[in-house]
Amino acid sequence: MAQWYILYNGQQVGPMAEDQLLAYDLNPDSQVWSEGMPQWAAAYTIPALMTLINENKTKNGAYVQQPGCPPMADSYQAPTGYKNKTTAGILALLLGGLGIQYFYLGKVGGGFITILLTIVTCGLWEIITFVQGILMLTMSEQDFYRKYVYNQSTFPLF
Repeated sequence: MAQWYILYNGQQVGPMAEDQLLAYDLNPDSQVWSEGMPQWAAAYTIPALMTLINENKTKNGAYVQQPGCPPMADSYQAPTGYKNKTTAGILALLLGGLGIQYFYLGKVGGGFITILLTIVTCGLWEIITFVQGILMLTMSEQDFYRKYVYNQSTFPLF
């Protein structure tokens, strides 16, 4: 049986069995690791953990509180130290053709790709980055982090 570790309140906790992760507010954006994984990953990238998370939900979508476990957050809170989706969205709207939103998110390769695409398309690529900015501003914090912060892709577009 795999032994898991989870980042909980900024601390690494583990090893523990898969079902014990629920005691540490396991949600799709929780950072987890197990032997054999090259690096920490969001729980949503691991099918077995997503099955566990989905089985732990009640009919109305709230997570079930496990007996003897610390209380779980009622709503999603963005991890501290990460990027603000509103700032990234506004940068994409105003300066998207320069790839500033990617540089802000720490995806330097994506920034340079955006600059190159803007030059090659004679500025038409800015329409795509404008739409990207609108999508960033309208998506949930959870979706934003999943798509743009935790994603290992150099150039996450939509």
